[in-house]
Amino acid sequence: MFVGHYTEVPEKDTGFEGVTIRWLVSPKLGAKNYAMRYFVLRKGAEIPLHDHDWEHEIFIVRGEGIITNGKEEFHVREGDFLYVPPNEPHGYRATGETLEFLCIIPAKKEAIPEDEWA
Repeated sequence: MFVGHYTEVPEKDTGFEGVTIRWLVSPKLGAKNYAMRYFVLRKGAEIPLHDHDWEHEIFIVRGEGIITNGKEEFHVREGDFLYVPPNEPHGYRATGETLEFLCIIPAKKEAIPEDEWA
């Protein structure tokens, strides 16, 4: 078992201005099936529309934002959750001071950076 606090995990740049990620659970800790990430988008920051062949389970921890699939926009806030199926376009934009969320994905080589593997 591993117990930690999210603030003890380094915040990493995502390549998108105003967006950081913390890899809370990854294969580096021994996770074989899923990875859990903590994203922070500062006000106005966004992750553009994109897609992958894996699903996402997301829980909004703090703030407000817009989630889009390219056809519809959904206003989300603290306490909301969502499921993004494989290959569905998705993008995020912070409309509050921050949009902070947990995102769980399968532990697949193509989904997780090399430095998060054991």
